[in-house]
Amino acid sequence: MTPEKLQSIAFKWFDAFNNHNLEQLLSLYDDEAEHFSPKLKIRQPETNGLVIGKQAMREWWRDAFERLPTLNYKVTSLTANGDRVFMEYVRSVEGEENMLVAEVLVVRDNRIIASRVYHG
Repeated sequence: MTPEKLQSIAFKWFDAFNNHNLEQLLSLYDDEAEHFSPKLKIRQPETNGLVIGKQAMREWWRDAFERLPTLNYKVTSLTANGDRVFMEYVRSVEGEENMLVAEVLVVRDNRIIASRVYHG
């Protein structure tokens, strides 16, 4: 996959997140995709930070969008190569301190098959 195509998927991902468009976001993922997040591990310890499949991601992100109506991501860096996009962005939520976040998307056949979030 070309770096340009990978970056295009990443920008669509940011657009969906920032518009809190759950269906648009999920359309970027494979049905059996995996998502790991330290926030998930904290809020839903039974998952150990990992959810698998669109339905589990739908529930996770629906909850996030409802709890955090001002959630917004500002991309600071994108690096794409092979089947991966490394994204750095600033997570902002009204009333909370901004957080620098890194995330890796693994893409196969134009769909995200895995995403992993990193932050302190």
